[in-house]
Amino acid sequence: MSARVTPYLNFAGNARAAMEFYHSVFGGTLDFTTYADLHRAADAGQENLVAHSMLKGATGVVLMGSDTTAPEGGRTRGAFSVALGGDEEHLTAYWHRLADGGTVTVPFAKSAWGALHGQCVDRFGTSWLVNVTAGTAS
Repeated sequence: MSARVTPYLNFAGNARAAMEFYHSVFGGTLDFTTYADLHRAADAGQENLVAHSMLKGATGVVLMGSDTTAPEGGRTRGAFSVALGGDEEHLTAYWHRLADGGTVTVPFAKSAWGALHGQCVDRFGTSWLVNVTAGTAS
């Protein structure tokens, strides 16, 4: 079985600076995708905001983050999400268990990047992003 839990941090317009700071702490590699890169900017003010970033630290630390585009600069469901990814063997079952009694915010389905992907807030208020590695998804 292969599974990992990765913190996904949300910021109110300063994701780039925050992730660059974490990069200075943990080393490794850091990649950014902006809302403009994804053609998802609602207006010119969102174009340079970070839609997704990933830090792969030199010692195995992995952090992901993005700028929120929600009104008032924050998400009502909390300041973070937990990203759970890996192969399909167990993740589909994990998805169903996490979503049971919670709220599905993005249905678990094949994504534009080829993976099965879904987002939900579990019954305890924790926000989850579940992503089955492309190539292992049915």
